[in-house]
Amino acid sequence: MSILPIIKYPNPILKTSCEPLRQELPGVKQLIKDMQDTLISHPFCVGLAAPQVGTLLRIVVIDCSRSRKPCQPHGNLVLLNPVITQREGELVMREGCLSLPDYTGNVKRAVSVIVEGLDNDAIPKKIVAEGFEAVVLQHEIDHLDGILFLDRISSLKTDVFRRKNY
Repeated sequence: MSILPIIKYPNPILKTSCEPLRQELPGVKQLIKDMQDTLISHPFCVGLAAPQVGTLLRIVVIDCSRSRKPCQPHGNLVLLNPVITQREGELVMREGCLSLPDYTGNVKRAVSVIVEGLDNDAIPKKIVAEGFEAVVLQHEIDHLDGILFLDRISSLKTDVFRRKNY
C-alpha cells in the first residue's frame, strides 16, 4: 500500500492539461493502485485525478460509494482517457477538493453525463451517471484539463466557503 502525496494549489501542475495514454506505459498499473490507496486513505474522498498526485496522464479513480451523499454509484471506477460525450440538465452542488483543502464552493454542473474511456485493462467503458456521481466525474475530468472547481465558480465572494474541518 503506497499513499501518494497530494499536490496542493497553487502548484502549476494543477493548471496543466494532461496527455492521453496512447499505450500502456511502464508503471501505470502501479500508479493506479497507488491512486486507489491514496483515495482510500482520505476519509470521504470519492475521486482522485493523476495530476493531483503529480502525474500528467489522463487517469482518474472514483468511488462514490464512499460518500454520505445519496447516489446510485458504479462502485470503484478506474478510467483512462475519459471524455464526457454527453451532458444534460443543470444543478449547483457544493464541492471540495484534496488539492484545495481549505475551501469548498458552489459549482454549476450537468445533472447527468455519459463518459467514455478505458478501464484498468484498457477495455472501452461507457458510464452513464447522474447526480452526485455525475458531478464527481465532471470534477475529476476537469483536473485532467487543468481546471479546478474554483475556475467554475460564478462568484468568488458568494460561492466560496472556508472549510471548518476536513
